[in-house]
Amino acid sequence: MTNSQNLLFKSGRWKIWEYALWLLALASPFLLSSHALIINEIAIVALFALSLDLILGYTGIVSLGHAAFFGMGAYSAALFAKLVMPDPLLGLAVGVATAGILGALCSATILRGTDLTRLMVTLGVGLILMELANKLDWLTGGADGLQGVVMGPLLGKFEFDLSGRTAAWYSLSVLLLVFVLARRFVNSPFGATLKAIRDNRLRAMAIGIPVASRLAVVYTVAAALAGAAGALLAQTTGFASLDVFEFHRSADVMLVLVIGGVGWLYGGVAGAIVFKLMQDAISSITPQYWTFWIGLFLVVLVLVGRERLIRPWTWGTRGSKS
Repeated sequence: MTNSQNLLFKSGRWKIWEYALWLLALASPFLLSSHALIINEIAIVALFALSLDLILGYTGIVSLGHAAFFGMGAYSAALFAKLVMPDPLLGLAVGVATAGILGALCSATILRGTDLTRLMVTLGVGLILMELANKLDWLTGGADGLQGVVMGPLLGKFEFDLSGRTAAWYSLSVLLLVFVLARRFVNSPFGATLKAIRDNRLRAMAIGIPVASRLAVVYTVAAALAGAAGALLAQTTGFASLDVFEFHRSADVMLVLVIGGVGWLYGGVAGAIVFKLMQDAISSITPQYWTFWIGLFLVVLVLVGRERLIRPWTWGTRGSKS
């Protein structure tokens, strides 16, 4: 085994604390049953953030239209449940597949141009899909949303109840499965080539890395995972509306990664926990101005730095990196 392969193997090896963390996460809907609904939301946002991190943190593709794939997964799963059959796992697979196909088609838009060009193109794709969903009201419900989505029991045994425990366990299980696969993905030789492209695309091309095909593959994978997050939202809420395509979805998931950190799979998870808990707590106190306090927190985060913010005793020192 070469040194590079050995390094990849070590970076992909699980730590003891990670096993404990995920066991605690899977048990949280039962240990904190009164908070199962917020746990479900956190798991969905974390999965959405993880999908964006694959292209932003590991490949260097900036996107403001990631909500397009989130919305595609949501509407696909909801329509499948309403028109075909209500099985959650099959609906999830349909959401992943349709979002992945859309991602493969849209991958051509991010192969050329600057970061600003990609921002505008990805944003445009989301706006186009939102308008389509609005105009096709005979299928999607238009501005009223797709209503009457009833899901069957998970694995034929576990009913989706009002408490949200089944939904939370379902979303957390999907998040864990995707996290394991994404970890193998980024710590593989393929993932190493993505980091090389992120650091210097021209140099990557010079050493023979097929940049275009690598970008297309990772963009498709990220789109499919975003579709999984959207499908989970539609299935666990029984509703899909134009809101899933809105710009704020893409902006919020970007903020989640700013809080948790990019280029680190746990960054999306940590950012989702902080963002959703802050949103829930602040909006319960001041529903109209919770975004102000989130913005203030982000300003402090940038000024102080992520590592120093969680270690207040270092605020008087200099030289710490975020």
